[in-house]
Amino acid sequence: MGYVLLMTTIVIMVAIILKHPPIEQSQAYHDFSDSKTMVGIPNFWNVMSNLPFMIVGLMGLCKLKPITKDKTEYVFFFLGLVLVSLGSSYYHLNPNDVTLVWDRLPMCMVFMALFSMVISEFVGDRIGYVLLYPLLVLGMASIYIWIEFNDLRLYALIQFYPILAIPIILVFFKSKYDNTLGYWVLLMAYALAKVLEHYDNPIHDHLRIISGHSLKHISSAIGLYILLHGYVKRNKIEDENLQECEIN
Repeated sequence: MGYVLLMTTIVIMVAIILKHPPIEQSQAYHDFSDSKTMVGIPNFWNVMSNLPFMIVGLMGLCKLKPITKDKTEYVFFFLGLVLVSLGSSYYHLNPNDVTLVWDRLPMCMVFMALFSMVISEFVGDRIGYVLLYPLLVLGMASIYIWIEFNDLRLYALIQFYPILAIPIILVFFKSKYDNTLGYWVLLMAYALAKVLEHYDNPIHDHLRIISGHSLKHISSAIGLYILLHGYVKRNKIEDENLQECEIN
């Protein structure tokens, strides 16, 4: 059942993307509600709220040994978070299409590495590892297509398909570890982050001190930290065939 849902979801999403006209980058995207300059840093809170990504990324890189023996996917994931912190900070110093490239490139790296990690943990090590590099290349390709053709359709696909596929994998497949709560928390944090992003202006008008977009960064980072904490605390289930078993 799990495989059927995953394949059906990707087929439907690809069909929608192909039928949909090219999605151009709106210039209104760069108009954030909070543009306050503090201590010489423009858009201060939108810049500084990226610091938690750096912290979680560095913590993850330092804790690779207790997390897993198979480190490649996790290196890409946590290194991607460090790069997200740098890239997003750079973008928010001067929001425009050129600086946005350096925000989205590492985000693609994080999304694709996380998807590969989930596949490895729940579906099979070999499948996840084989898909890692093609997924990373696909993520980079989505940025190239956006830059060259001003078309965000592939970028939308590689960002949102994993968000739909991961819950399916969590429900219909068994993890080789005993703690998977962190994935659900991360998904909820991501959903909250999207709401905060959408209501950037109203939240800023209400709170005045900080905007919805800055809170989006913080919400996402909290979800990522909880996921990291779960990685450190989890134990491997001593059943080598468990990760290959699908719930019928």
